[in-house]
Amino acid sequence: MSKTSSIISALFCTFIWGTTFIAQETGMENIGPYVFNSVRFFVGFIALIPFYFFLEKKNTIKIISKNKKKFLILSFLIGIFLFFASVFQQVALVYTDVANAAFFTIFYVPMVPIIVFFLFKKKIHWSVWPSVFLCVIGGYFLTNFQDATVRLGDTLVIICALFWSLHIIFIGIIIEEFNAPILIGLIQTLVVSTCSLVPGLMFEEFVLSDILSHKIQILYAGILSGGIAFVLQIYAQKNIQPAPSAIIFSLEGVFATAAAWIILNQILDLNNILGCTFILAGVLISQLLPEIKKPKHK
Repeated sequence: MSKTSSIISALFCTFIWGTTFIAQETGMENIGPYVFNSVRFFVGFIALIPFYFFLEKKNTIKIISKNKKKFLILSFLIGIFLFFASVFQQVALVYTDVANAAFFTIFYVPMVPIIVFFLFKKKIHWSVWPSVFLCVIGGYFLTNFQDATVRLGDTLVIICALFWSLHIIFIGIIIEEFNAPILIGLIQTLVVSTCSLVPGLMFEEFVLSDILSHKIQILYAGILSGGIAFVLQIYAQKNIQPAPSAIIFSLEGVFATAAAWIILNQILDLNNILGCTFILAGVLISQLLPEIKKPKHK
């Protein structure tokens, strides 16, 4: 898989995530966040099964046989990170507004290179740091955060951003050694669904009629976002390092804004346009500057 294909996968994945915000927001009108998460990711798990059998099963045993235990541990960890990231994000929406949640979630963009640099001692191309700055500034304008009030629920969103960071970093680790993106996607969706099921049964109610009343939102958030998009993320990170990947994924806010404008007829103001511009600039810098080769000295 070429880097161009990886970038296309990352963009398509981010587009799906951005448009899923609408499904997540409207899908929780009569369903609790744990129930929504559990059903959504179980649908994603079911949707990935045929893709696994037709596209990947033949080579899987050979790929993971070299270190099956490590593969299973990393896959489980990725599922746990995704569970906490998605749950903290869903629950935080109960205690804060969408603008705050969207802004603080984007903090995973600076968190990824910081963790990679200080914890894993890996080199980061200098272009990442100005790109991160532009993405955070873009998130500030895009969410109209300057008009928001900081709430206690924002702490949950920052914790969510930390788990998103770990999820992105460990996806980069596992796909570097085990080229089995669909199987990884299957395991992580099952982990998230199962982990969400427990608090869902304890604190919420599984009412079939309520779930079916939001079947469109659940199918979209489950099949496209919970299943296909997260597999596309894994494909993308095969050839893109975690820090530049996080910068590309910040386009989620841009796509979410565009979707709200087109589908919900929300008005785009100057701040929205400025935010999209800053984020797009950050993404372009992160992808283009590393490709510029230094001139050879004769």
